[in-house]
Amino acid sequence: MGLYGRRLVIDGRGHLLGRLAAIVAKTLLQGQKVVVVRCEGINISGSFYRNKLKYMAFLRQRCNVNPARGPFHLRAPSRIFWRTVRGMLPHKTPRGKLALSHLRAFEGMPHPYDKRKKLLVPSAFRILRLNPKRKFCDLGRLSHEVGWKYQKVVATLEAKRKVKADIWFEKKKKEKELIERAKKLVAKRIEYHQKVIESYGYH
Repeated sequence: MGLYGRRLVIDGRGHLLGRLAAIVAKTLLQGQKVVVVRCEGINISGSFYRNKLKYMAFLRQRCNVNPARGPFHLRAPSRIFWRTVRGMLPHKTPRGKLALSHLRAFEGMPHPYDKRKKLLVPSAFRILRLNPKRKFCDLGRLSHEVGWKYQKVVATLEAKRKVKADIWFEKKKKEKELIERAKKLVAKRIEYHQKVIESYGYH
């Protein structure tokens, strides 16, 4: 089975929007379930001013007869990312609908994904793929400017989560040090038994 059947958790911070969306879309079409957290930290190439102008132009697109018919202008970073992935999937076919239903996107790191191992996508890293001289902007800031109301709320929750994570990490480090010290203390006493175990191919 490998990774299939398990939900992959990707940390979106520091990734380029289009590149990450393309990789996620391909992974979804292969049958994998994907969760993307910290969508507010996703980067978009191009200056903030340019990207805001493009989004404002998108906000002007509407149905004259009845604007409630669409297009729907999503403001939250997670929904903008979701819509970007949707555009890369055949979402009107049964295969595309099923693939899109396997995607979850969140701002921040809600439970239980705060305790899960997060994956990164090096081929979508801004620091690796974008020329250092080029401008870029954060999806969170763009969303805030066009009507997303929860930037401060997410920032507060993230600060609390990081404090908890630091405490857990320090505790884990101390536990590891104690285990290493215990191993050194009993190393001589179990030397004979250890050799027997290693002779059977266990290390």
